[in-house]
Amino acid sequence: MIVVSDTSPLLSLTLVGQLDLLRQLFGSIVIPEAVRDELIVGGAAYGDGDKVINQAWIIVRAVANPIVLKLLQRELDRGEAEALALAIELKADLILLDEFKARRLADDLSLPHTGVIDLLGEAKRLQYLTVIKPTLDALINHAHFHVSQKLYHRTLQSAGELDDAHPA
Repeated sequence: MIVVSDTSPLLSLTLVGQLDLLRQLFGSIVIPEAVRDELIVGGAAYGDGDKVINQAWIIVRAVANPIVLKLLQRELDRGEAEALALAIELKADLILLDEFKARRLADDLSLPHTGVIDLLGEAKRLQYLTVIKPTLDALINHAHFHVSQKLYHRTLQSAGELDDAHPA
């Protein structure tokens, strides 16, 4: 299975100590050079960038098609554009994205995608996590991950964790 990731899922899960969920779920992740660069710069602000890029199961690849990349950069930042371009080139089975605009473009390009919230549910289903609420709360409180009350409630409800379903 080929899985490409944008910066946000990697950095968010790193900030809450759950990066290894991606290895457990997918074995390996492919990231474009721009995502690597964003992780170095963005991760340095938190002291966690090296934790991500030094993982043997995270593979960095260059985007080969500059035309597709330029078109995507009209709508997205460099990391998101390169992640989508790389997913197209590699015929990825899945792309990890959290930003709405990037997810919308992935839909337009018929690229299967998912985000961190759905990954938590899948990790629980596969028993890599016993509960998702502490990780979800940490994403909100420590990684400054935006989750609406409606999505928070729906996520915990679908995970069977509705008791005390409000952010910590």
